[in-house]
Amino acid sequence: MNILITGGAGFIGSHLVDFLITKKEIKKIIVLDNIEDGSLKNLKDALKNSKVKFFKRDIRNFKSIKNCFRNVDQVVHLAALSDIVPSIENPIEYLNTNIMGTVNILESMRIHKIKKIVYSASSSCYGIPFSVPTKETDKISTRYPYAYSKYIGEQTIKHWAEVYKLNYISLRLFNVYGTRSRTHGAYGAALGVFLKQKLSKTPFTVVGNGKQKRDFIYVSDIVNAFYLSINTKNSNKIFNVGCGKPESVNSLLNYIGGKKMFIPKRPGEPEITHANISSIKRELKWQPTISLKKGIEKVLEKINYWQSAPLWTPKKIEKSTKNWFKYLK
Repeated sequence: MNILITGGAGFIGSHLVDFLITKKEIKKIIVLDNIEDGSLKNLKDALKNSKVKFFKRDIRNFKSIKNCFRNVDQVVHLAALSDIVPSIENPIEYLNTNIMGTVNILESMRIHKIKKIVYSASSSCYGIPFSVPTKETDKISTRYPYAYSKYIGEQTIKHWAEVYKLNYISLRLFNVYGTRSRTHGAYGAALGVFLKQKLSKTPFTVVGNGKQKRDFIYVSDIVNAFYLSINTKNSNKIFNVGCGKPESVNSLLNYIGGKKMFIPKRPGEPEITHANISSIKRELKWQPTISLKKGIEKVLEKINYWQSAPLWTPKKIEKSTKNWFKYLK
């Protein structure tokens, strides 16, 4: 089987590449990434393997990507712009990448007669959940351009599937953490920010009182969900992917260890994210295996990864939070 992965040099994508290399049924892995959010450092070992072929490409440029889809059996679509406030400041950029970029991928698939896509969707589509644990059938509330763009990307895939007879699996990811997570944002990659602050011996910048709970899920469990999605005979399904056992931000920081500095709560953030994962457990036989405590231990073993990462100081975090208030109050 030949797999094409968009965003394959990113946090989740690079872990998926490393995992698929070990699978005998995977003969070729084509990685597309524009290296804006990802890094070739993440693929340092993978690029030594003859299975892996890397192309520096931007999914917004249809002409540059379409020929990369030759002789591909399935597509895993991870490439996207993320983060909330930047999406409010630059909505067109987010819509172009997360919606039109997805269209470009679907059209490339159509040209080359590729019949299956696995999509990295976002639990942000639920906004402030109306019920917890949140089911896939619960109300959608896309409060920001990022959430809207990811959800419309999912809906676009559903539409292409109906019209052009594609098969898809869409995974709505909750709070993914692990090694290689981003450190250069204040919104999506909380763990990366916290670990860099720990290395720099600065206090953890905790938004609100830290009692808000998040459904943290370790990256290897996410990778396994993608692998099962690639191999499943189920089609045209949407699944939540989380641990199903939310823990507070304070608990996360207690596992890491260090001083905290509390800054104002951002409006529009949910008090809890909690995935109902009964569907993916039942239909893909998937379940999370790494607890938050164990996951943090794994990350701390490789903490040197963050040594060279840019530092988000308390001052920068607070400024970013003021921007949040500016747009969302």
